[in-house]
Order: sequence, then C-alpha cells, then structure tokens
Amino acid sequence: MPPAIARAFRAAVDEAARHVGATAPNPPVGCAILDGEGTILATGGHHRAGTPHAEVQAINQCRERGLLARAHTAVVTLEPCNHTGRTGPCSLALLATPIRTVWIGVRDPNPHVEGGGADTLRQRGCDVHVLQPAGQQAAMQALCRSLLAPFTHFTRTGQPWITVKQALDVNSAMVPPAGRTTFTSGASLDLAHRLRRATDAVITATGTINADRPGLDVRRVPDHPDRASRILAICTRAGEVDEAYLTAARNRGFTVKVCTDIAALPDILGQAGVTWAMVEAGPKLLAEIEARGLWHDWLTITAGPNGTDHYAVRVREDDVTPLRLFPELAAA
Repeated sequence: MPPAIARAFRAAVDEAARHVGATAPNPPVGCAILDGEGTILATGGHHRAGTPHAEVQAINQCRERGLLARAHTAVVTLEPCNHTGRTGPCSLALLATPIRTVWIGVRDPNPHVEGGGADTLRQRGCDVHVLQPAGQQAAMQALCRSLLAPFTHFTRTGQPWITVKQALDVNSAMVPPAGRTTFTSGASLDLAHRLRRATDAVITATGTINADRPGLDVRRVPDHPDRASRILAICTRAGEVDEAYLTAARNRGFTVKVCTDIAALPDILGQAGVTWAMVEAGPKLLAEIEARGLWHDWLTITAGPNGTDHYAVRVREDDVTPLRLFPELAAA
C-alpha cells in the first residue's frame, strides 16, 4: 500500500471516528479524496442517518474549493453503497467525478443489501483495491473493521456490540473511597464521557443506582448535537427502580428500559436500534455479563498511584474492537 494511501486511510478513519455515536442505524464512514500526486484534497464523514454519505461530503468539499478537476483517487473506509435509500448511490456519485481509482477498507458487511459498489465501479472502468487482512495492509484493514464492528455485528445478529467499562483501584477493588464516586484520573473520566458519546446505550444496574446515583450522560465533553435519544438500560431482578431516578434520567434525555432478564437484554436493545452499548455497573452485574458471555470487548481502567491510570482491553474475537479508535486505547 503506497504511503499516500495509508495516510489517506488514516485521515478517513479519523474523520469517521469524529461522528461515531451519531450515525446509527447507519455505520460511521470516512472518505478522503487525493489528487494524482497523492495530496489529500478533502476528507468527508457520514454525520447522521439521512444526511449525505462520506463520499458525497468529500466530493462536495472538492467542488466548493474548486478542486474537483484534480480528483484522482478516493479512499473510503467502507465499500461505497450501490443502492438508493434516503440518499443516492455513492458508487454513481464517484463515477460522476474524474475519480477512477478507489481504495476500500472493508466490503459492505450488510447481508440485507444486494450488490456492492465495488463491482459497479470496476464494471464502469475504475481501478478498485480492497484492503487485505494479511501483510502490510492488515493493520489498516483491522482499523477499518474496528470502526465498523458494532454496525457489522448488528446487521448480522440484530443485537448490539456490548463494551464493558470497569474501573479498579490499585488493589483491584471497584469501591471508591468514602465520599467519592470514582478513583480514576480526570483523563480517564474524560475518556468515559467520550465513550458514552460514541455509544447508543448505557447499561447499568439498580445496585449502582442506589449506591452512586450516577448521571451516565455525556458531560465532560461536547455531545453530538441533535442525536437520537440514548437508551439507559437498567438491569434489576426485582423489577423495581427508584421512580425519582427514572424521572431524572428521562429529564437528562434518556429513553429508559428496565430489564428483568439479562439474557433478553441484547434482543431488547437490538429491537430498539442500539448498535453499540456500554456497561457501567458494579461487580455483580459485570460477573453475570462475563459468565453469560454477553460482551464483545472489555476495558479495564486501573488507577495508578501517581495519578496516571493504566488501560487494558480484552477482545473476544481476534483484535477487532471500536475501542481502538480512541488514541489512548489503540495499543492497550
């Protein structure tokens, strides 16, 4: 893979990652357009369902800047769509430009969409490359797959990707000191809120609610404007949840779902359109989620004695996880 293409993929992934959490039920996608010398002319990302896709965003930027005549190569994290939904086919949008070389990170994983854009582009004379899972392209292909992991899992199963976030003190305990609700650093708290922003739902339990009264909304970083309401899934065997807490959660913008059967939780969230959910709860719920295998990646934040926390990521299947999109977790 030429260095210019690698740089363009990195730019496309970064642009797509800025909108993770705002695009559901669509996937986050990024696109970079290069000239014949390998200079990036524009980068575009899909912002939310119903708005122009990444390829069209990048094309429009080139057009507005008077650079479209120089457009030579498109680099896109996901195979351009080849069907008409709320927007037109991106394959045809690319063909309406001078672009005749296209690099694709991942083929469309959606089993409900027939016919990918790669074939259409090839049939119309484009030179199309798809990243391979081995060799020098493997790392970038894995990053593109990680970007799409929740969407891919959702389209194949109808259930969300579930991330567990667990915070531990230096003694591997989950109970904060008296008078505090956390023992991690400010940087880790910022990370937690960025993760919330990226997900469609937060899963917790009544034990955590009764002990900490957590807000679980996005506060330490700007949230995506005008995004759909997030779901707060509360697990409780007894089916009883404090009404005052429920009212406050709804006032914070949550759609609340109470779950008395944890085995049914993935289906409940999937039916609500959740593609990525994060668990923020205490040891009892986490132990049950682990025992039942109801997780896909697991982030452990361990507080360090000098105020610098340690991050560790476990992944159930190969090394694909959307947590890799966060710079501090890329090598965890």
